[in-house]
Amino acid sequence: MKKNILIVPGDGIGQEVTEVGKNVLVKIAEKFGHEFIYDEALMGHVAIEATGNPLPDETLEKMRASDAILFGAVGHPKYDNDPTAKVRPEQGLLKMRKELGLYANLRPIKLFDELLGASSIKPEILKGSDILFFRELTGDIYFGEKGRKNDNNTAYDIAEYSRYEVERIGRKAFEAARTRNKKLCSVDKANVLETSRLWREVIQALAPEYPDITVEHQFVDSAAMMLIKDPKRFDVVVTANLFGDILTDEASQIAGSMGMLASASVGDSTGVYEPIHGSAHDITGKGIANPLASVLSAALLLDISFGLKEESETIISAVDKLLKDGFRTRDIADATTPAEMILNTQAAGIELLKRI
Repeated sequence: MKKNILIVPGDGIGQEVTEVGKNVLVKIAEKFGHEFIYDEALMGHVAIEATGNPLPDETLEKMRASDAILFGAVGHPKYDNDPTAKVRPEQGLLKMRKELGLYANLRPIKLFDELLGASSIKPEILKGSDILFFRELTGDIYFGEKGRKNDNNTAYDIAEYSRYEVERIGRKAFEAARTRNKKLCSVDKANVLETSRLWREVIQALAPEYPDITVEHQFVDSAAMMLIKDPKRFDVVVTANLFGDILTDEASQIAGSMGMLASASVGDSTGVYEPIHGSAHDITGKGIANPLASVLSAALLLDISFGLKEESETIISAVDKLLKDGFRTRDIADATTPAEMILNTQAAGIELLKRI
């Protein structure tokens, strides 16, 4: 197989972990006889510094021309601490999603048994958890009309969804449920929000087309509580953009660390694959970031965009073997982990390549 992969490291630790993810793809191509051609592009704070634009036209053109994108992270404290900034790294992220039609964000919350002790949740509650989130990605309050009024003393953000937007993400979630345990939980706030009432209405209308799927509806506050109380009850979860953003970060505790969670943003063309942990400038440059979420994002890329399931499983198995052998990065180590088994970013990548 011959494919073009665009590497977009972005900001902060995105640059450190994406290098490891790319090295894994190179190793897989060698092992299985594929030809992956790589290019690189700027996005986020680094792009603003270089061009004044968080998503330069050149980067967008490269994205459209690629078969898949391995992405790092965007963000910088400079903008977090300045709410008046007109140009922000996250604007590039939102524009990328809109321009590439990336309406579905898939976040697998998979717990490796060796990390049962890394979470703040009791092991007996966690064991066996395996959740696939579908977060709608191009609608809701993030993309609705926003502004200020009353002499700049009142701010507003409008949440908006169309029936079509809910239906297309709903279908993807229903189809995924068919390949798993045939359970779908739709999360909304239909007791308060009109957008959520439309959301529930559309999911209910789709359900008869999937009679083999058991459908449950939960309010977002209840779902947030149940994720911690009984995560094993969930299989596939589908929800709106804002709710999905919050719930999947909460669910990172199920996996032990945000450094273990991969994601795929897909639509009808080029897919984007990235860790969920963000740019983490507090540890940038220290060489201690966990690269496994980027590695697992590369596994998703091979599976979803290229249909290379054996290659994808090879990566996941290598991560599992690395953990079984006792190696940890700082975020998933505990008091019993020997110092010599705690790996920095680069060393974790090297050990992983050995197991591939």
